[in-house]
Amino acid sequence: MGKEMNKQIRLLAEKAGFNLHNDPIDGHNFNHEIERLVNLIVNECIDQVAGTKIVGQFSGDEITGLSESADNKYKQWNNALVIATMNVRDHFGVEE
Repeated sequence: MGKEMNKQIRLLAEKAGFNLHNDPIDGHNFNHEIERLVNLIVNECIDQVAGTKIVGQFSGDEITGLSESADNKYKQWNNALVIATMNVRDHFGVEE
């Protein structure tokens, strides 16, 4: 027996009207395809979020030309994006 579908994926698929049971009428189980589609969508969304990281002229660990306060805010923003992408992956059970 295969891996259990992530709970969040199952809930969303059911809300979308998918039949997640082996239906003897059509005989095909689309669970794998649904999970693969969600994985692709989640990864695309994460790529978009990751693309919003703040970049600048880096010198070591700091962005040059900024005050220490602004530099810390940029670092906090970028760290928050990393945490957010990890949370989304965990929520949907999606690996990199």
